Order: sequence, then structure tokens, then C-alpha cells
Amino acid sequence: MTFLLSLSRLIDKITTGIGKSTMWLILATTLISAGNALVRKIFNIGSNGLLEIQWYLFAAVFLLGAGYGFLRNSHVRIDFIATKLSAHTRNWIDIVGIVLVLVPFCSISINLGWSFFLQAYQSGEMSQNAGGLIRWPVYLLIPTGFAMLLMQSMSELIKRVAFLRGVGPDVLSGEDAKSDDQKNAEALEAQLAKELAGAK
Repeated sequence: MTFLLSLSRLIDKITTGIGKSTMWLILATTLISAGNALVRKIFNIGSNGLLEIQWYLFAAVFLLGAGYGFLRNSHVRIDFIATKLSAHTRNWIDIVGIVLVLVPFCSISINLGWSFFLQAYQSGEMSQNAGGLIRWPVYLLIPTGFAMLLMQSMSELIKRVAFLRGVGPDVLSGEDAKSDDQKNAEALEAQLAKELAGAK
């Protein structure tokens, strides 16, 4: 189990590095979008290439950042139910979800996405829009993103099993593991409690 936990930490480190890097793509998308809009309004010049690079980058944020979202527990979770379950139950639910849903879904998506990418690469598929971009780089994001999500799912599976075996922490109970909704709800509850105490 020690080796697997070391592997999990390595995967987490890789995922964190890639996830934090993809955040900069949001800034790049915003700047390109703003610049393209200004040039179009001021000089009446448009670029299909710049429009397409925006959605290329937007796709990269979601596909390459999916593993980081899983690591940070920012994916959709039914918090009002999950918080009422025991730590063991929450971890078992995650294990079942990872093994029966996430791993097969990622595997199928990688397989289909790779075929899609190869076909576009071999044919040299281009955008149908004038001045548009070549398509295969954005298609390559599909298998790459799902491979990274699959890799992170293995790390999360190791952590859940380690907790259930008593050799690792419960990553679902820490402050970092809480979703943004959970943190916001707790902050609102604390503020309300403070205001009620002050009113008395």
C-alpha cells in the first residue's frame, strides 16, 4: 500500500501542476476574446481563427482541468445527502462510482476520442470557416483530457481504499475536500449564527 500511496501523491502532484497551468488559459481566452471584439468594433476586421482559438482554449480548460477538479472535490456531489452519511459510506460510494462509472466512461471516451483525433490528423481536417484552424489539436484534447481524468481517478481510488484499510486519511472530510457550495453554506451559517447572537 505504501507504493500505491506514493504513486497517488505523484499523480496528485502532476494533476495539480497541469490544473493550475490550465487556469492561465482562462486569462488567455478572455484577452483574445476582448482583443478580437475591439478590433472588430474599431477597425471592422474579424478573424475566424481568433474565434476558434477561443473555444479551443475553453475546451482545453475543461478537458485538461477535469482531473484537477476531481482532486479538489469540485465536481457535482449531492452535498445535503453526502454530509449525513458516515465517512465509510461516502468512501464506499466513491469507490463504486469510480470503478463502475468513471473508469469505463473515461476508457470509452479515450478510445473514441483517439480514433476521432487520428482520423482528423490523417485527413488534415480544417475548419470549414474561412481563415479557420486545423482541427486535430483540439480533437487530441479529448483522449488527453480523459486519460488525465482516468489517471486521477486511480489516485482517488487508492486514497479511498487506503482510508477504508486504516492506512490513510479521509480525503472527503478535510477542509480542502469540501466543495465550494459546502464552504459557502458553512460561511453563511456562521454569519447567521453571529448575527443572531449579536441580536440577543
